[in-house]
Amino acid sequence: MDSKADTGATALDTLKLVSAAGVLVGGIVAYYYYADVAVVIRAVGVLVAFGLAAVIMLQASQGKTLLRFITAARVELRKVVWPTREETIQTTVAVMIFTLIMGLFFWFLDMFLLWFTRLLTGQGG
Repeated sequence: MDSKADTGATALDTLKLVSAAGVLVGGIVAYYYYADVAVVIRAVGVLVAFGLAAVIMLQASQGKTLLRFITAARVELRKVVWPTREETIQTTVAVMIFTLIMGLFFWFLDMFLLWFTRLLTGQGG
């Protein structure tokens, strides 16, 4: 299958994506080129370049597909039933206790295996 047929990409879409990348790279290069300008102004320039690159990228078919995906993901995120504070605390405490128990178990297992290995090899006192 042709990947362009799957995404509906055209030469114009490719040009849009390359332009967006150029704007973003240009903003980053300008940040370092104008080192004598205040950092805040240079940072704002990079943010503006990022925003302009995002707007250009969203005009391409791949950008529109990405935007639809993000929108669908937000819809699905709103459907999630989040645990209450009490449930979160209980789960956290259970995980901590289980971690402590397993840590002690593996520590004792390690000590036993060390003792047994020293016994077998004759290195123990």
